[in-house]
Amino acid sequence: MGEDREPTGAGAAPSAEPAAEVADPVAALASRLGRRLPDACTALAALTHKSYVNEHREERLADNERLEFLGDAVIDLAVSHRLMERFPDAREGELSKMRAAVVDEQGLAQMARALDLGGLLRLGRGEELTGGRHKSSLLADAMEAVVAAIYLADGFGAVLEVIDRFLGEAFARATAGTLDRDYKTQLQELAQSRLRATPRYRVVAEHGPDHSKVFEVETDLRGEVMGRGEGRSKKDAEQAAAKLALDALGRRFGPEPAAPPPGPEIAAAPPPAPEPAPPVEAPERPRRRRPAPRAPRKAARPRKAAARPARKGTRRRGG
Repeated sequence: MGEDREPTGAGAAPSAEPAAEVADPVAALASRLGRRLPDACTALAALTHKSYVNEHREERLADNERLEFLGDAVIDLAVSHRLMERFPDAREGELSKMRAAVVDEQGLAQMARALDLGGLLRLGRGEELTGGRHKSSLLADAMEAVVAAIYLADGFGAVLEVIDRFLGEAFARATAGTLDRDYKTQLQELAQSRLRATPRYRVVAEHGPDHSKVFEVETDLRGEVMGRGEGRSKKDAEQAAAKLALDALGRRFGPEPAAPPPGPEIAAAPPPAPEPAPPVEAPERPRRRRPAPRAPRKAARPRKAAARPARKGTRRRGG
């Protein structure tokens, strides 16, 4: 178990060391986990990819696919257990959403990189040449297989210890309500609220062959470099740089200021009543001249009736 190596952190770039250079990958894995792995055959199977088995059929080896199946279920159970403890009032839908965010492919791949698991894997030549040791999907599958080996060796309690060790930060982000926001999103929100600035990212260096490059990315705010991160992709490097920038801003600004405690309510004096405005006199309207009274009209004189002419040939009575 005496393997000479430098400790590898969660944010460090995964090692490109081929598995053939590790004399005893199971012993190396047990050392990095800080626990024994009594069933060496099961532990070795957890580190064996199917591409290696296909190229060594005569050895009748076992790959890690069955262990991956068991580890997937065990990790879900362990994370669900911890979330139930931390969020006793959360509903089923909320718990499912948080579990999916904690144990997604990137989260499991980060666990594998923290263990430098890629350097211990047994891969076929094709996977080796295409950078399989650094593929997130392959590392996540291997991490599930390793968790299954731990479960079979020491039970569920040992799995909980591993989950707490490698996913403690994710649980803390879930408690703070920032689990669904990545480091770049968190940095952008903080920079805009405190500095009224937007982070900028730029690639400053690239290392390694084309199939296994390491990118270095800087992030700056208003021309000041706040963090430099590395990753196997530009996206991973940007996330690493954003995390360092978040740490730097956290040290600079400190925690958000707490709101002052509410004091006794003091009745405010009513504002002085406004002085009444002087009455506004309506402008005098010009008087209209009344027309002079008209003279009364004279009554028309009645017309005299015309004398009716006597009728001719009027007979007298009698005689």
